[in-house]
Amino acid sequence: MRIAGKIVVSVLALVVFTGTAYGYSTLSSLDDVKRSSVIDAGDEPAPGEQPADGSLDILLVGRDSRTDDQGNPLSPDVLRELRAGANGDDLTDTLIVLRIPNGTQTVKAFSIPRDSYVTLPGGDKGKINAAYGHGKALEVSKLHAAGETDKTKIEQESLTAARRATRQAVEDLTGVKIDHFAEVNLLSFYDISNAVGGVEVCLNNATSDRNSGANFPAGPQKISGADALAFVRQRDGVKGTDFGRMRRQQVFLASLAHQVLSAGTLANPGRLGALIDAVKKSVVLDDSWNLLDFIGQLRGISGGGIQFTTIPVVNPDYRYSKTNPRATAVQVDPAQVKAFAASLIGAPPASPAKQAGFVVDVSNAGGTSGLAQRVSDVVKGNGFTPGTTGNATARRTSLVRYGAALATQGQAVAKLLGGLATAESPDVPAGHIEVTLGQVYSGPGASPGGNPTGGGAGAGGSGDTPITGAGNNCVD
Repeated sequence: MRIAGKIVVSVLALVVFTGTAYGYSTLSSLDDVKRSSVIDAGDEPAPGEQPADGSLDILLVGRDSRTDDQGNPLSPDVLRELRAGANGDDLTDTLIVLRIPNGTQTVKAFSIPRDSYVTLPGGDKGKINAAYGHGKALEVSKLHAAGETDKTKIEQESLTAARRATRQAVEDLTGVKIDHFAEVNLLSFYDISNAVGGVEVCLNNATSDRNSGANFPAGPQKISGADALAFVRQRDGVKGTDFGRMRRQQVFLASLAHQVLSAGTLANPGRLGALIDAVKKSVVLDDSWNLLDFIGQLRGISGGGIQFTTIPVVNPDYRYSKTNPRATAVQVDPAQVKAFAASLIGAPPASPAKQAGFVVDVSNAGGTSGLAQRVSDVVKGNGFTPGTTGNATARRTSLVRYGAALATQGQAVAKLLGGLATAESPDVPAGHIEVTLGQVYSGPGASPGGNPTGGGAGAGGSGDTPITGAGNNCVD
């Protein structure tokens, strides 16, 4: 149930994209939404100005919290309707960055997998969704040590620290300076999907899953409330498990954006009012965000002008613990992620240095169609000279082989492709590095849709083309 809040994190931004006179005046009622000191004073953009990097960047966070806007636990009846347990925690299970480039009408949104293994603020290593709880716990300890006993003050100040830690972790990973922050919990999702009158989705195949409560036919259909929650929380039987589920969430958000921005929603005062009321129930904003100025900046953006994708991933099944070999996380390369985020506002990626004097041959021993050519394109995009591509005898793991003279270069290729195993071998022809891709290869080029430098969404992540509000977006 942690992912229950995953869908509503973009709704606040979607609501303020209305651009109509009614929407503009109605948004003034959001002035009393909860605020938190998440953005450092002086770092927020001035009203009407675009930040120096050319993009207004908003961090949207979904928190696993089963409380209302006053911090009170949700009633058992509501929890049953949501098919949610009574227990939550201080993990953030949705992290989405909205990049709004200066001078364009296309909003780029990218997801960060919740299990991305990163350096947390303070220097510890861990999953990025733990930054929230880690920051909160540190602040609680600090306040107790200072003699603070007011439980309400401790809770509020530790939550602010948690949000700031999450913001910092995202900035460190992506290189994006966050300008504004929005946080929601799962209650808003239920109310929002009902407020807009349901959201159109499409499935390639019928699906049924007892754990999530999903029970849907194939084809297009409109869902809301508990059914909408089941659609986005289903993991069992979904291709790509967590990544497949993330793609469903992006599809739902794209369709929700289209629904919110449609005439049927914006021209209906009752629906728009219900939508804003739903947002106000559990949203927390940074205290520098002036929503009325913001809507003025975003007039003219349509649902089809919002594009969702995912950061590049090196290995979705990363074994990061020496003491617990069963512990897994999502391995990401901060350099790839930073290049990917920069590319969303038109900043060209750094040109790779040309690696001369040898070629890189790539063989597919995993059976995935087109794999060798895609990886060869990644190799070429990073400055190496591609050699031959083809198939090889099936094997489970991947291997990079090279002669003694090309040990440094061979290890660089192995690192580029996600930290593959290496072997020095006299059998490799002079001037060649041989890459053999096994059945479990999940590095750059593993799936269609990534860019040729390995910095696109297909670099071990969902591997699919971006989701837009204008597309059909039928998914598994």
